[in-house]
Amino acid sequence: MTSNSNAPTPFNRLLLTGAAGGLGKVLRETLRPYATVLRLSDIVEMAPATGAHEEVQVCDLADKQAVHQLVEGVDAILHFGGVSVERPFEEILGANICGVFHIYEAARRHGVKRVIFASSNHVIGFYKQDEKLDAASPRRPDGYYGLSKSYGEDMASFYFDRYGIETVSIRIGSSFPEPQNRRMMHTWLSFADLTQLLERALYTPNVGHTVVYGASANATQWWDNRLASHLGFVPKDSSEVFRAKVEAQPMPAADDPAMVYQGGAFVAAGPFGDD
Repeated sequence: MTSNSNAPTPFNRLLLTGAAGGLGKVLRETLRPYATVLRLSDIVEMAPATGAHEEVQVCDLADKQAVHQLVEGVDAILHFGGVSVERPFEEILGANICGVFHIYEAARRHGVKRVIFASSNHVIGFYKQDEKLDAASPRRPDGYYGLSKSYGEDMASFYFDRYGIETVSIRIGSSFPEPQNRRMMHTWLSFADLTQLLERALYTPNVGHTVVYGASANATQWWDNRLASHLGFVPKDSSEVFRAKVEAQPMPAADDPAMVYQGGAFVAAGPFGDD
């Protein structure tokens, strides 16, 4: 898939789901070098295609037939679509659980052999912040959202074992322009480091099902990526440049979930529907 130059050879067509979301809007720009055509999808209307290098297609991930049409003709899938916050199970079910099944089934039917799955740190959110984890650490989801991402990782593993579809599952920490609080000093992933990680996930051969933690080179690390070292991901940025700004915020209580658990406030969201 790569050329003799430093720049990787573009794929003919890449699919990015969740293209109207916060990260999707960023990746719509940063993924351009990696595809002749970038097919962009979300459940809501998006900005129109800006030229022949883009295709825009509205799609509900809960609609199996629509997803099959969406995947036709693509070479690889970057699956960022779905509900991205903690919500009642019924709201998570369609996009995050049925949707990831539909993506993998469509990949199987259309012969797509590489998926990049936007997983989340919330699959291990109930670990304490003083614990160091790697990809072999047992999952401890912190809510329905985390459960859906844990399910997606199992789906990725199954479709590799059964059908040979390779996946890199990226347990994204907190990817924003800058860290917003003390917890994010540990979990922050810059947009540039995310894009580099996606490049490595797309072009590294023989990944099987690889789980990698998505965090920049922050001063204090909760996550060890030694089991994903074959990707060659070397983050360049660090949250340290934002330390003074973040530490100027009021100090949360010692028992605040954001100070105790790796998943932060997600561990305390819900229960839903008790009224």
